[in-house]
Parts: sequence; structure tokens; C-alpha cells
Amino acid sequence: MPLIALVVILADQFGRWRETGGDAAAPAREVAFAPAEPGTEPASAPVTPAPTAASSEPAAAPPQPAAPAQPATTPARQTALAPATPPQTLAPPRPPPPAQPTAPEGHRDAVVWLAVSADGHQIMSASTDRMIKLWDIDGKRLIRDLGVHKDMARSALFMPDGRSALTAGDDGEIVLRQLSDGTVLHVFSSGANGGVRQLKISPDGKLAVSGHDTGSVVVWDLQKGTVLHVLPGHDWSVSSVAISPDGARALTGSIDGELKLWDILAGKQLRSWPGHDRGAYGALFLADGHHAVTGSGDYTIKLWDLDTFKEVRRFDGHSGTVYALALSAEGKRLGSASLDGTARIWNMDTGAEIAEFDPGTGPIYSVAFAADGTLLTGGIDRTIRDWPAAGGEGTVLFAGAPQ
Repeated sequence: MPLIALVVILADQFGRWRETGGDAAAPAREVAFAPAEPGTEPASAPVTPAPTAASSEPAAAPPQPAAPAQPATTPARQTALAPATPPQTLAPPRPPPPAQPTAPEGHRDAVVWLAVSADGHQIMSASTDRMIKLWDIDGKRLIRDLGVHKDMARSALFMPDGRSALTAGDDGEIVLRQLSDGTVLHVFSSGANGGVRQLKISPDGKLAVSGHDTGSVVVWDLQKGTVLHVLPGHDWSVSSVAISPDGARALTGSIDGELKLWDILAGKQLRSWPGHDRGAYGALFLADGHHAVTGSGDYTIKLWDLDTFKEVRRFDGHSGTVYALALSAEGKRLGSASLDGTARIWNMDTGAEIAEFDPGTGPIYSVAFAADGTLLTGGIDRTIRDWPAAGGEGTVLFAGAPQ
């Protein structure tokens, strides 16, 4: 019996030695940690030892102890389940825009500029595809590709003589072109002043004012083919330019919302003021020369008194940057194009909205009034549209090229 008791005691001690890795005094206990919630980090993570100087190999991860085997008689351990993902409600996808007609002669990228000839029979357009195009409104056809810039085309203006056009783009070139065949008559290079973001011509066709991505404003003598003034006034890229009806002053705006009034004959700044909270776009003088309107990245359109430099009226309604403005021939209606995808017509006297147009195809970048008072727009969909003056559905005047 003593011998049997001794064998039982030794077997019991040997079993404990195996369970504790050789330390009979250590309890065989496993501590469980609750898993961290998704998106959270532990307050302090274990630090991996740095490699020793004697070895360039990364330190090996410390060995992990093997989990002890469970006796056959131990009840099965329940595994904590991760919390179920809460049900999600997804908004139904926005329906795709309706299929648009295409034409091989159309623009291959966004239409960012529109201008109507003095006789109302032609439209000139500029696009991010670098191309300048001349269109026949009455015949609804492309007359010709007037020219191409080395980079994005920004502006295309009819000269007062009715025989030539002035175009500009991000390549920093201002090009005088013959309308009849696109022949280049003269190239004005902005050099270190950078790309031409905006361009306007004086009513008599003698001067042009360009705004550049460096913040410079340049006054050009178109008759002599020379630079009249370089006005380094803006701290940010120039986003709008307008010339007064008498051709003596210019209004410029930059992407920080600052507005400046210039004497372009003397080459001096007359006034600077913070017109908008964000970029100022689409500046226009009214016929009296004492008022101007500006659109903005703050979604507003403002009418300014240029004698007092006070805001006279505000046109509210857009929910995106007001990128371009146009004034009707009689000066009573204002057209606006916005990155919110709509174009609108406003009453200049009251600030009331007359009509809203939404083709459902994305941002609209350019706007102009046709001779019959309808509104023309161009945008990201490569298409030039015509909208009725009193509101209603528009028509595709010139379709974009197939993609």
C-alpha cells in the first residue's frame, strides 16, 4: 500500500509539471481579453524590440505560447461573437442623365466660353479640348474650326470689325484670327505672366485686358501689337475681367474674391475691395458704366455701385459657384451659369428670378444671350443649348462629339 501511494503522488506531481511548463508552483490559468471594437486602438501597444547593432536583420517576433489542450471532459468554451453589422439603408442611385445626341464636328470636352456676333448670326465657342469653333446659328451647322490652342482654350471674342476674333488660353497666348478662314494675324505672348484665364476687348477694339493665373493684369494695344501696361495687383489667379463702356476702366476679380478697379489708360489701380467670400467670376459692366455685376464661388451674384463701391442688390438662388454671366441686349435681364448644373435668367431691376433651366447633365460653364433673347449655354456635357427666354425646355443647338 505505501508503494502504491508513492506512485500516485509522483504521477500527480508529474502531471502538474507538464501543464505548467516545468514550474509546479505556477497555476495553469489563461487570461482572455475582449476583442477591441472596430475603429479603436488599444491605449498602449506592445513595443517590438529594435534590432541589435550586431545584426541588420529585423528582430523576430517573440514566440507565442501554445494554448493548452482542453481535457475531453471540459465543457466547450463559447466564442464571443462580433456585434452584428447594423442594417444599412442606401439611397437609390441617381438616374443617369438622359442620352444626349452627338455630332462628329462637336466639341470633345467641356464648352467653357460662348460669344455671339454683333449681327446675331454666329456663335464662337472655346473648350477644354483646346479648340475654337465658329457656328452658324440660323443654319445650325459648324462653319469651321477656327483654331486651336496649345492648352485649354478659355476665351473667344468677336472683334468690333466683324472680320476677326481674339482668342486666349492656358498656353499664355492671345491670338488674333481671321474669321473667314482662321488665318493667324498676330500672336500676343504673355510670357512669365502665365496662362490667360480671362480676356476682354474695349468697345472700340483698340485695347484688350487679360487676367492671368499669376495674378497679373495685362493691358494690350491691339493696334500696335504691344503691351501697354502690366499690373501685378492680385495675389491670386485672376478669374474675371470686364471693361467699361468708355474703354477707360477695367474691373477684375480673383479666386480669393477680391475685386479691383483699374484705370487702364494710365495703368493704375483705382480701388480694391473684398467683393466675395470666394472667387469672383463673370464680371460685367452695365451700360451706364457706374455699375457692375459679379458672380462668385459663394453662390451669389452681386450688383455693385462703382461710385461708392457698395453692394446694391444681390441675386440669390444658385447652390453652386456662379461661373459665368451675360447681359441681355436691352440690359434688363441677366443670365447666369453655375456649377450647380443650372442656368438662370434674372430681372436686373428687382433681382427676382425669371427662369431656371436644368438640363440634368452637370456643371454649366458658359452663357450668352442670342439675338432673339433666348439663352445659350455650354457645359461639361460638350453641348451648346438654346433656352426660351420665359422658361421651359431647352433644345440642343450644337451637340458634342461622341465620347
